[in-house]
Amino acid sequence: MPTSAQRPEPPYRQIVAEIRARILTGDLRPGDRVPSIRQIAQRWGVAVATATRVMATLRDDGLVETKVGAGTVVSTRTGQKRPVGLTAPQGPRRVSAPKRSLNRQHVLRAAIAIADNEGFDAVSMRRLAAELGVGPMSLYRHVATKDELVTQMTDEVFGEPELPVPGPEGWRAKLELISRRQWQLCRRHLWLPRAVSFTRPLLVPNMMAHTEWTLRALDGLGLPMTTRIREALTLHALVLTVALSMADEVEAEQETGVTLDRWWLTQRARADELLHSGRFPLLAAVTGEAVSDVDGLFEYSLARHLDGFAALVEGHARTSP
Repeated sequence: MPTSAQRPEPPYRQIVAEIRARILTGDLRPGDRVPSIRQIAQRWGVAVATATRVMATLRDDGLVETKVGAGTVVSTRTGQKRPVGLTAPQGPRRVSAPKRSLNRQHVLRAAIAIADNEGFDAVSMRRLAAELGVGPMSLYRHVATKDELVTQMTDEVFGEPELPVPGPEGWRAKLELISRRQWQLCRRHLWLPRAVSFTRPLLVPNMMAHTEWTLRALDGLGLPMTTRIREALTLHALVLTVALSMADEVEAEQETGVTLDRWWLTQRARADELLHSGRFPLLAAVTGEAVSDVDGLFEYSLARHLDGFAALVEGHARTSP
């Protein structure tokens, strides 16, 4: 039977050692971007959970930090070099105790900040405990599981926008209002579309209030409840679908450091070859701004959807007794 000295280190510790070595030898310098959780999972062929543990360990060791708009980078506080062979500590380095007693609101806002700054995959009970300066077991008094944590985070952010009662005049103005407020939510919290499910909806008060408000906006049109709930869900899906594309682009920029404009520049030769071949004359007339304007795409999608729904409302009014 192999002794503890003969057993191979867990995969996450091997990856930590590799990245640490690059930092301590100066291959990665303070401010340089380190591989993201997704990149670690792809490059080393490990699960996202393992990659998340790698990132948490590096952060607990004070080797990396998160900067908004730049992702995770080598910490500017990295001190003198330690021996490259030094292994990572077994557990997270405890920080000073919080100045005020922990409550559910503190937990949720800290988790939301992690998701906003580092991405959805970075949220874990261990990472959250390190952020709050408590032991992981302390969190279970407020949230029982990570799934419950994500559910409560989603409910918290859906409570941010004000939904006026009764709202603007007319069903269309009301649907435009709630769609745009949800769009702004997704802009502030890029992880939000990934936390919402339509087949297994989150039964939480603030999110349900959005659906209730949308259903009430359709009062007086004579539509059956089946049509009204399908409209509410379709409108919500429209927002989330475009928001997912926006979130993917922001994440790609953070991970690669390449903006969408720079990416198109690298593709220009291939694009010119295809578009100037004569096979795609209509595509050749499209400007790059029209393709990359995600806000414009959202507004266009919303307007055309509501045009179609207006036709449905008018048709129902003509055929109703």
